[in-house]
Amino acid sequence: MTIRVLLADDQRLILAGFRVLIDSAPDLEVVGEATTGAEAVALARETRADVVLMDIRMPGTDGIEATRLITADEDLAGVRVLMLTTFEIDENVLRALRAGASGFLSKGVEPADLLDGIRTVAHGESLLSAKATQALITQFLDQPAPPAPGTAAALLDQLTGREREILALVAQGLSNDEIAERLYVSPLTAKTHVNRAMTKLGARDRAQLVMVAYQSGLVRP
Repeated sequence: MTIRVLLADDQRLILAGFRVLIDSAPDLEVVGEATTGAEAVALARETRADVVLMDIRMPGTDGIEATRLITADEDLAGVRVLMLTTFEIDENVLRALRAGASGFLSKGVEPADLLDGIRTVAHGESLLSAKATQALITQFLDQPAPPAPGTAAALLDQLTGREREILALVAQGLSNDEIAERLYVSPLTAKTHVNRAMTKLGARDRAQLVMVAYQSGLVRP
């Protein structure tokens, strides 16, 4: 199945380069280009892209607000947002994850890694390396905007003991294969537990699972 990609960046040269690269992959297709966040939201609704490759900094409605509008729209529940940023770790990245982004990539990413990142996000996974996850948590999630009292912690009551264990490992940035190895289960079993945790917690992807794990106090920096 072809993965439909929407590009959002205010620099047309970058858009042109991404289009050539993405369209060169047999399983990927660019279905639209936006130069503002507002245009990205409108095109997401029009094209029903699978993945929006979104620049954080754009004039007017920036990439973070555009991400929030896309992920809050029930009609766009299947759309994933992959953020592009100049710096791999900064406060805007955390804001993007809170807005519902499924992950982020540096604008200096290698072409093959960009294509793999789009595929990863399209398949419902988050694009957060263990190093990036730990850096974000250490720098920012130790002082988050507090959730409503008991809200995040109460969500954990829906999980089984094994699912809580899996959630803690996801929050450490471990992949399904790494979780399977740690817990002596099959990768399929690990994936099943992750998916069940996502369903119970109403999380779109692993990035949101990380947020819940830390905001609930299940895992601490």
